[in-house]
Amino acid sequence: MVYCEYLTHTRMAKNITIYSTPTCHFCHMAKDWFTENNVAFTDYDVQSDLEKRQEMAEKSGGMAVPVFDIDGEVIVGFDKEKIAGLVGLPA
Repeated sequence: MVYCEYLTHTRMAKNITIYSTPTCHFCHMAKDWFTENNVAFTDYDVQSDLEKRQEMAEKSGGMAVPVFDIDGEVIVGFDKEKIAGLVGLPA
């Protein structure tokens, strides 16, 4: 399990989970975007963590990454505009 958490001091905290793999380019882009915008998130490497892979598949209905769970809203793929709206950032 890979666990990363970044704290935000300027926005209302949201519970954000990212299911990703080390080789996923869009996963890296998304995590970089969250970090650059000081948004806290938890990252799970579903390539190596079988329990989190199953959890992700149950939430998303598939095996594609990245998958985001933002306060219970599940998004498959790095849909920056939708994610920005959910976390209160400009796209």
